[in-house]
Amino acid sequence: MQFLYLIIPIIVVCLDQGLKLFIANNYALGEVHQIIPGILSFNYLQNEGAAWNILPGQMWLFYIISVVAILVCLYYLFRHQKQGKLFDVGISMVLGGILGNLIDRIHLKYVIDMIQVDFIHFNIFNVADSAITIGIILVFIYLIFFDESDEEHD
Repeated sequence: MQFLYLIIPIIVVCLDQGLKLFIANNYALGEVHQIIPGILSFNYLQNEGAAWNILPGQMWLFYIISVVAILVCLYYLFRHQKQGKLFDVGISMVLGGILGNLIDRIHLKYVIDMIQVDFIHFNIFNVADSAITIGIILVFIYLIFFDESDEEHD
């Protein structure tokens, strides 16, 4: 069953890398195009740091964090004790997002960001970032509402 949860990261990586390739080949750095007026635009940026461009140029640190996070995700996906499907889907999405951004960091030495939400002031992000965020939310929902492991030990 865990094998099925490896399909999610593959889909995330393909969507992430496909959109990044499209943006890099069709946009100039800093170029913005509205996709849904007033809601969503594509804005080509190159992020040399982590979220919100913190710690720019610290690639070695991001490599280490990414490898550790990938190992943690794989541990939770393949350990014998079963979690809920929501938990596993969340971890799979996080894994896909980490891999998508790690590919950029290894290949380009920066991460391509492009998704700009126009109706609020928010940082520009990419598909991998979205997958990580949604995955973490799913894991939290599982842990808060569905995890019964504490009750089993009482």
